[in-house]
Amino acid sequence: MKLEILPSLLAADYGRLADEIRRAEESGADALHLDIMDPHFVPNLSFGPDMVALSRRVAPNFYRNVHLMMSRPDLYLEAFAKAGAQTIQIHVEADCDLHTELPRIRALGVKPAIVLNPETPIERIAPYLDEVDEVLVMTVHPGYGGQKFIADCLPKIEWLRARRPAMDLMVDGGVNATTAVDSVRAGANQLVAGSYLFGKPDMAAAVADMRERCRCFLR
Repeated sequence: MKLEILPSLLAADYGRLADEIRRAEESGADALHLDIMDPHFVPNLSFGPDMVALSRRVAPNFYRNVHLMMSRPDLYLEAFAKAGAQTIQIHVEADCDLHTELPRIRALGVKPAIVLNPETPIERIAPYLDEVDEVLVMTVHPGYGGQKFIADCLPKIEWLRARRPAMDLMVDGGVNATTAVDSVRAGANQLVAGSYLFGKPDMAAAVADMRERCRCFLR
Protein backbone atom coordinates (compact mmCIF):
# COMPACT_ATOMS: atom_id res chain seq x y z
CA MET A 1 0.00 0.00 0.00
CA LYS A 2 1.46 3.36 -1.05
CA LEU A 3 1.49 6.29 1.38
CA GLU A 4 0.23 9.48 -0.26
CA ILE A 5 0.42 13.01 1.16
CA LEU A 6 -1.89 15.70 -0.22
CA PRO A 7 -1.50 19.38 0.69
CA SER A 8 -4.91 21.06 0.84
CA LEU A 9 -5.06 24.26 -1.19
CA LEU A 10 -7.68 25.66 1.19
CA ALA A 11 -4.81 26.59 3.53
CA ALA A 12 -2.69 28.32 0.89
CA ASP A 13 -1.93 32.03 0.58
CA TYR A 14 -4.71 33.17 -1.76
CA GLY A 15 -2.67 36.16 -2.87
CA ARG A 16 -0.15 33.89 -4.57
CA LEU A 17 -2.03 30.75 -5.48
CA ALA A 18 0.03 29.82 -8.51
CA ASP A 19 3.22 29.93 -6.44
CA GLU A 20 1.55 27.93 -3.67
CA ILE A 21 0.47 25.22 -6.11
CA ARG A 22 4.03 25.00 -7.41
CA ARG A 23 5.38 24.89 -3.84
CA ALA A 24 3.09 21.97 -3.06
CA GLU A 25 4.19 20.12 -6.19
CA GLU A 26 7.87 20.75 -5.50
CA SER A 27 7.51 19.56 -1.89
CA GLY A 28 7.44 15.94 -2.99
CA ALA A 29 3.76 15.56 -2.10
CA ASP A 30 1.74 13.09 -4.16
CA ALA A 31 -1.29 15.18 -5.14
CA LEU A 32 -3.09 18.47 -4.59
CA HIS A 33 -6.34 18.35 -2.60
CA LEU A 34 -8.96 20.93 -3.59
CA ASP A 35 -11.85 21.53 -1.19
CA ILE A 36 -14.93 22.77 -3.03
CA MET A 37 -17.58 24.12 -0.63
CA ASP A 38 -21.06 25.46 -1.08
CA PRO A 39 -22.55 27.54 1.77
CA HIS A 40 -25.46 25.15 2.19
CA PHE A 41 -23.67 21.86 2.83
CA VAL A 42 -21.02 23.56 5.01
CA PRO A 43 -20.89 27.01 6.65
CA ASN A 44 -18.33 28.35 4.20
CA LEU A 45 -17.74 29.04 0.51
CA SER A 46 -14.52 28.24 -1.33
CA PHE A 47 -13.49 27.41 -4.88
CA GLY A 48 -15.16 26.54 -8.17
CA PRO A 49 -14.05 24.70 -11.31
CA ASP A 50 -11.76 27.59 -12.29
CA MET A 51 -9.47 26.75 -9.36
CA VAL A 52 -9.12 23.20 -10.63
CA ALA A 53 -8.36 24.57 -14.09
CA LEU A 54 -5.74 26.92 -12.61
CA SER A 55 -4.09 23.99 -10.86
CA ARG A 56 -3.95 22.08 -14.14
CA ARG A 57 -2.40 25.04 -15.97
CA VAL A 58 0.18 25.78 -13.28
CA ALA A 59 1.16 22.18 -12.49
CA PRO A 60 -0.23 19.88 -15.20
CA ASN A 61 1.56 16.80 -13.86
CA PHE A 62 0.47 17.31 -10.24
CA TYR A 63 -2.50 15.02 -9.53
CA ARG A 64 -5.75 16.84 -8.71
CA ASN A 65 -7.96 15.34 -5.99
CA VAL A 66 -11.25 17.26 -5.82
CA HIS A 67 -13.49 17.06 -2.74
CA LEU A 68 -17.03 18.31 -3.39
CA MET A 69 -18.55 19.46 -0.09
CA MET A 70 -21.84 20.24 -1.79
CA SER A 71 -25.49 19.43 -1.28
CA ARG A 72 -25.93 18.75 -5.01
CA PRO A 73 -22.57 17.64 -6.41
CA ASP A 74 -24.43 15.89 -9.22
CA LEU A 75 -25.10 19.29 -10.82
CA TYR A 76 -21.38 20.03 -11.20
CA LEU A 77 -19.66 16.76 -12.04
CA GLU A 78 -19.14 17.57 -15.71
CA ALA A 79 -17.79 21.04 -14.92
CA PHE A 80 -15.16 19.72 -12.53
CA ALA A 81 -14.21 16.83 -14.80
CA LYS A 82 -13.77 19.25 -17.70
CA ALA A 83 -11.68 21.57 -15.49
CA GLY A 84 -9.21 18.77 -14.80
CA ALA A 85 -10.31 16.84 -11.71
CA GLN A 86 -8.72 13.38 -11.66
CA THR A 87 -10.53 12.10 -8.58
CA ILE A 88 -13.92 13.46 -7.51
CA GLN A 89 -15.07 12.80 -3.95
CA ILE A 90 -18.74 13.23 -3.04
CA HIS A 91 -20.39 12.93 0.37
CA VAL A 92 -22.65 10.12 1.44
CA GLU A 93 -24.72 12.87 3.08
CA ALA A 94 -25.28 14.70 -0.24
CA ASP A 95 -28.79 15.15 -1.68
CA CYS A 96 -28.38 12.89 -4.69
CA ASP A 97 -28.49 9.22 -5.63
CA LEU A 98 -24.95 7.96 -5.15
CA HIS A 99 -25.65 4.73 -7.00
CA THR A 100 -26.28 6.94 -10.04
CA GLU A 101 -23.61 9.59 -9.53
CA LEU A 102 -20.59 7.43 -8.63
CA PRO A 103 -20.77 5.47 -11.93
CA ARG A 104 -21.33 8.78 -13.69
CA ILE A 105 -18.06 10.11 -12.31
CA ARG A 106 -16.25 7.05 -13.64
CA ALA A 107 -17.93 7.46 -17.04
CA LEU A 108 -16.43 10.97 -17.18
CA GLY A 109 -12.95 9.41 -16.99
CA VAL A 110 -12.47 10.42 -13.35
CA LYS A 111 -11.93 8.22 -10.30
CA PRO A 112 -14.98 8.19 -7.98
CA ALA A 113 -14.65 8.41 -4.21
CA ILE A 114 -17.01 8.72 -1.27
CA VAL A 115 -16.73 10.86 1.87
CA LEU A 116 -18.40 10.77 5.26
CA ASN A 117 -18.56 13.34 8.03
CA PRO A 118 -17.50 12.68 11.64
CA GLU A 119 -21.04 12.22 12.95
CA THR A 120 -22.09 9.81 10.17
CA PRO A 121 -22.03 6.09 11.03
CA ILE A 122 -19.49 4.21 8.96
CA GLU A 123 -22.13 1.68 7.92
CA ARG A 124 -23.76 4.36 5.73
CA ILE A 125 -21.09 3.90 3.07
CA ALA A 126 -21.18 0.09 2.96
CA PRO A 127 -23.59 -0.03 -0.04
CA TYR A 128 -21.18 2.06 -2.13
CA LEU A 129 -17.81 0.44 -1.46
CA ASP A 130 -17.85 -1.59 -4.66
CA GLU A 131 -18.46 1.57 -6.70
CA VAL A 132 -15.51 3.71 -5.53
CA ASP A 133 -11.72 3.77 -5.74
CA GLU A 134 -11.20 5.45 -2.37
CA VAL A 135 -12.95 6.53 0.81
CA LEU A 136 -12.32 9.77 2.68
CA VAL A 137 -13.06 9.85 6.39
CA MET A 138 -13.37 13.41 7.66
CA THR A 139 -11.56 13.89 10.97
CA VAL A 140 -12.97 17.39 11.49
CA HIS A 141 -16.38 18.90 10.79
CA PRO A 142 -16.01 20.20 7.22
CA GLY A 143 -16.08 23.88 6.41
CA TYR A 144 -12.92 25.41 7.87
CA GLY A 145 -9.24 24.58 8.08
CA GLY A 146 -7.14 24.56 11.21
CA GLN A 147 -9.50 22.46 13.33
CA LYS A 148 -8.50 19.86 15.90
CA PHE A 149 -8.29 16.24 14.81
CA ILE A 150 -11.22 14.11 16.04
CA ALA A 151 -9.60 10.88 17.22
CA ASP A 152 -12.98 9.21 17.66
CA CYS A 153 -13.07 8.85 13.86
CA LEU A 154 -10.12 6.44 13.79
CA PRO A 155 -12.24 3.31 14.36
CA LYS A 156 -13.97 4.10 11.06
CA ILE A 157 -10.62 3.72 9.29
CA GLU A 158 -10.02 0.42 11.10
CA TRP A 159 -13.48 -0.79 10.05
CA LEU A 160 -12.81 0.09 6.43
CA ARG A 161 -9.32 -1.40 6.28
CA ALA A 162 -10.59 -4.69 7.71
CA ARG A 163 -13.17 -4.89 4.91
CA ARG A 164 -11.15 -3.39 2.06
CA PRO A 165 -7.47 -4.36 2.51
CA ALA A 166 -6.44 -2.95 -0.87
CA MET A 167 -8.57 0.22 -1.05
CA ASP A 168 -7.12 3.73 -0.72
CA LEU A 169 -8.34 5.22 2.57
CA MET A 170 -7.92 8.93 3.19
CA VAL A 171 -8.18 11.16 6.25
CA ASP A 172 -8.70 14.91 6.13
CA GLY A 173 -8.82 17.34 9.03
CA GLY A 174 -6.33 18.25 11.72
CA VAL A 175 -3.60 16.13 10.16
CA ASN A 176 -0.09 16.89 11.41
CA ALA A 177 3.06 14.88 12.13
CA THR A 178 1.43 13.20 15.14
CA THR A 179 -2.12 12.61 13.91
CA ALA A 180 -0.75 11.37 10.59
CA VAL A 181 0.90 8.49 12.43
CA ASP A 182 -2.31 7.77 14.34
CA SER A 183 -4.22 7.68 11.06
CA VAL A 184 -1.78 5.36 9.33
CA ARG A 185 -1.75 3.02 12.31
CA ALA A 186 -5.53 2.81 11.99
CA GLY A 187 -5.20 1.85 8.32
CA ALA A 188 -5.17 5.10 6.30
CA ASN A 189 -2.71 5.46 3.45
CA GLN A 190 -3.71 8.92 2.14
CA LEU A 191 -3.22 12.00 4.31
CA VAL A 192 -4.64 15.43 3.54
CA ALA A 193 -2.88 18.22 5.44
CA GLY A 194 -3.64 21.88 4.91
CA SER A 195 -2.68 24.29 7.68
CA TYR A 196 0.15 22.04 8.85
CA LEU A 197 1.92 21.84 5.48
CA PHE A 198 1.19 25.27 4.01
CA GLY A 199 2.12 26.82 7.35
CA LYS A 200 5.66 25.43 7.14
CA PRO A 201 8.38 27.61 5.57
CA ASP A 202 9.92 24.40 4.23
CA MET A 203 7.01 22.29 3.03
CA ALA A 204 9.34 19.74 1.46
CA ALA A 205 10.97 19.02 4.82
CA ALA A 206 7.54 18.69 6.46
CA VAL A 207 6.35 16.25 3.78
CA ALA A 208 9.53 14.18 4.09
CA ASP A 209 9.24 14.13 7.88
CA MET A 210 5.60 13.03 7.76
CA ARG A 211 6.44 10.32 5.25
CA GLU A 212 9.30 9.00 7.38
CA ARG A 213 7.25 9.00 10.60
CA CYS A 214 4.43 7.04 8.95
CA ARG A 215 6.45 4.65 6.81
CA CYS A 216 6.88 1.84 9.33
CA PHE A 217 3.18 1.84 10.29
CA LEU A 218 1.85 1.53 6.74
CA ARG A 219 -0.12 -1.69 6.23
